[in-house]
Amino acid sequence: MRSVTTVLRKPALGSRLARHMARAAILAFLALLAVELATVPQIQAQVGAIAGQITDAASGQALPGVQVAVEGTTRLTLTNEAGRYQLQSVPAGPRTVTIELIGYAGQRRQVMVAPGQTTVLDVTMVPRTLSIDELIVGAEPETPRMRRAAEAAVALERMVGFATRIDFNTESYARIDENDFRLVSASPLSTFSIDVDRASYANIRRFIQSGDRPPIDAVRIEEMINYFPYDWGNVSGEHPFAVTTEVWEAPWKPQHRLVRIGLHAESIDTGDLPPGNLVFLLDVSGSMMPDNKLPLLKKAFALLVDQLRPEDRVAIVVYAGAAGLVLPSTRGSEKAEILAALEDLQAGGSTAGGAGLRLAYEVARKHHLDDGNNRVILATDGDFNVGASSDAEMVRLIERERESGTFLTVLGFGTGNLKDAKMEQIADHGNGNFHYVDGLLEARKVLVEEMGGTLLTLAKDVKLQVEFNPARVAGYRLIGYENRLLADEDFNDDTKDAGELGAGHTVTALYEVVPAGAQVPRGEVDPLRYQPRPDDPPLSDFDDELMFVKVRYKDPDGTRSRLLQQPVADRPRSPSSDFRFATAVAGFGMLLRESDHAGDLTLNDVVRLAEKGKGNDPRGYRGEFIRLVEATRDLGLLERELLPERRYRR
Repeated sequence: MRSVTTVLRKPALGSRLARHMARAAILAFLALLAVELATVPQIQAQVGAIAGQITDAASGQALPGVQVAVEGTTRLTLTNEAGRYQLQSVPAGPRTVTIELIGYAGQRRQVMVAPGQTTVLDVTMVPRTLSIDELIVGAEPETPRMRRAAEAAVALERMVGFATRIDFNTESYARIDENDFRLVSASPLSTFSIDVDRASYANIRRFIQSGDRPPIDAVRIEEMINYFPYDWGNVSGEHPFAVTTEVWEAPWKPQHRLVRIGLHAESIDTGDLPPGNLVFLLDVSGSMMPDNKLPLLKKAFALLVDQLRPEDRVAIVVYAGAAGLVLPSTRGSEKAEILAALEDLQAGGSTAGGAGLRLAYEVARKHHLDDGNNRVILATDGDFNVGASSDAEMVRLIERERESGTFLTVLGFGTGNLKDAKMEQIADHGNGNFHYVDGLLEARKVLVEEMGGTLLTLAKDVKLQVEFNPARVAGYRLIGYENRLLADEDFNDDTKDAGELGAGHTVTALYEVVPAGAQVPRGEVDPLRYQPRPDDPPLSDFDDELMFVKVRYKDPDGTRSRLLQQPVADRPRSPSSDFRFATAVAGFGMLLRESDHAGDLTLNDVVRLAEKGKGNDPRGYRGEFIRLVEATRDLGLLERELLPERRYRR
């Protein structure tokens, strides 16, 4: 149309030739427009579907939880309990389908997708035992760029006479000192903030799949347990979540009790979520070049864009040497424009994380929704190394914005540069969640399947406090949550920040309890002079109570907390499948951390526990965990010392 306008504006309009040219140009333009309009339905129809079933080649049994993806697109899914899958809206033409499941040989299949039709692709998978020789520990898939960089590094080493390879791995983790047993006579209260982050499990999975043993401080047991969904039943009443408890015998020490405390938030359908004012804050610095960083980030966020509704808004802010607004706040119905902005991103430069955060919050404030979900979603490998980016300064900024109603979610990507501790810290201070994305499967879990919990907070500053009955309990220890412990007086202090609970989230906490009269496994402590002695008469009014559980929380926009409380009876019983499975995950975490409290527990014991607790596993997450433990056992990872380069900075 621009060329037609140019012709009409030429000064020689009186010329007969000019008039004929103008008329011909208009007719040509109209004809072209008619052709384009006529082809729109055809273009829209140039998609089809792929469906089928995945089975075990040896047994013929259906395989749930298999990732099926179409290369070059964002189309991916998981098989259901019957091993069946379906991929919709697949671009027509020849396509490559990848089929992946831990413990099985991956496959790539070529199919022809016909417009408007369903192509059937059934696949049998062959079990595969990993061996050390097949793995390059800690390596990333080779690309031409990485190959050229490696060749340059070798040449440089030869020039300067280096005899050894320099390892530039800068991953870092905060030190975790495992919770020890505490005497009830000295510390009857246990207080902590909930944690719904799941990053640790996905990160551990990344190490094991690479044939490497995870660093001890990368293992946060509570995040491993809470990675998995659990069935707590329906939520009813005035509170947005329910509290449930179970008591069992500790598998690693049967004379001890194991207590499971569970919080379950009500689920909300995606269509019922309040409108979202989202700002994607994306790291495009030079460290984000590898395939498992920016290229994966683009695909991950494309999955989220597919879920947006017309009432949602998205802006994109990027940062490298400087921060910039790539896409102003755009309605969710403009998916093509949002996806195009994502696709155009390129990595390069240093990292000015502080400037990026400030700009992202500024954009979020400009489009604030009073009754909506206002959130910055930060995606990075965690390296904030240029500009005003001190941890303290960023935390103060995040806390100020948190109080005004804009929360922060953090997604970690990549290997070799992951700043796990920093990313977890800023997510916690931003009333958000921290996830590690090691592939499209995890991206789909976080940004599609669990979008409500990832993006919508139902309760903030959620704290638990447990009081133990000295007539029943001599000692206890909280399994995990080491960096979430609170002072007892913080429980009633509404100014103290704590964890957040999102839609559909489940939170599990496990206590190992030593019954009264038994020896508490800890260092020697002199008897207390002024406290009640174990042989004093019990409190008869509460004789059958093991402990008393209290939960405080605030509404997402509230300033005063609300209280739930209930006793837990000392009645061990046969555990639910969820309890068995959570215990298996906790046991695996204890073994990875070389816990002094794991007793004689072995990886085989963990597998048996997990198999008994597998229960209903529609997404295959529990089956994947079992295969991960088996891989750890078969590769002998726990029998190997951590390599010096894997003793990450703390």
